[in-house]
Amino acid sequence: MIQELKIIIELGCGILLSGFALLGITQDWYTAVQWSLQAGLLWAGVCLYVSRLVTLNRATVDSTLYSCLGWGNRLTILRGGLVALVGGFLYLNQAMSVNVLLPAAFYTMAAVLDRFDGYVARRTKQVSMLGNQLDIAFDALGLVVAPLLAISWGKVHGSYLLLSVAYYVYQWGLRHRQLLGLPYYALPENSLRRTLAGFQMGFIALALWPVLNSKLTNIASIAFMLPVLFGFVLDWYVVTGRLSTRFYNRVGAWSEHIFQPGLRVLIILSVILMVTNTRSFFSAVIDDPLLFFGVIAAASLILLGCAGRLGALLLILLLGWCYPTVGSHAIDYLLIFIASWLLLLGTGKYSIWHWGDEWLSRYTGA
Repeated sequence: MIQELKIIIELGCGILLSGFALLGITQDWYTAVQWSLQAGLLWAGVCLYVSRLVTLNRATVDSTLYSCLGWGNRLTILRGGLVALVGGFLYLNQAMSVNVLLPAAFYTMAAVLDRFDGYVARRTKQVSMLGNQLDIAFDALGLVVAPLLAISWGKVHGSYLLLSVAYYVYQWGLRHRQLLGLPYYALPENSLRRTLAGFQMGFIALALWPVLNSKLTNIASIAFMLPVLFGFVLDWYVVTGRLSTRFYNRVGAWSEHIFQPGLRVLIILSVILMVTNTRSFFSAVIDDPLLFFGVIAAASLILLGCAGRLGALLLILLLGWCYPTVGSHAIDYLLIFIASWLLLLGTGKYSIWHWGDEWLSRYTGA
């Protein structure tokens, strides 16, 4: 297994050298050196982290060590390598299209693999504690590196870094309590945590591509960030014993029965205001039948709770497709916030069809 890890490290270094040569030839050697140093440092961190935890490559603490890393862990390490490649493009010249398209492609691949590395581990019957640790660590690393890149491009609001560091602050807080001998408690099960993390990766991957208007992605980044930050704060208060599990569950029930259905009603009111308000950007394209009926269809799916997450995604994409390069209206901001929260949280109680919710909450291949 150690020999296998050495081969993976060498392959990664070979890819870095190839990237250095290609950038030097196609752009300039200063850019090649900068990319190599940034990506190389991140790759070194990934390799060091895996090396330190390789003894966890077993099903449980009492199980025997697996003889090889397994395909699940290999894919997870590949995700870490892709994040390292993305980090190499920080602060490079955006005028070169390759410096925009390549990191977007690399991070999108990492986000997609996040759904399948666990699936492969389960299918090959080599689920390990190592895979779980690497999965969490590389998710967190990716949600630091990719947002930094998106912020430097003006695609994501700078406040999104609060989410990027929230995981590390949370982990530091737990270790600090351990060192001080203070009590901490187990978190209640909540599949929404994993769903929210997946959506963050998907959003950042989409924001990196030159598809959606940067004005929309900046607003949406704040909307996407807030529920996750709220979740971190709520989890912290439960872990430290300041809130009971009963209260935690009541917050979830309140969201399911009141907050999410309320958002569905509010989005219909927002669409009506948007269509009738001459200052809203949507009024400028109200004569476009495809766009108009697309928004009506998305709003109807949301209101009925019939594949509501799909409706929210459709609405966000329609807004992003025609978002202006100049100012907009508060109603447009409200729509983006509501659609983003419904995409993240779901449509809640009184929904006709929770299409996709089960798939999002379960582990692929379980």
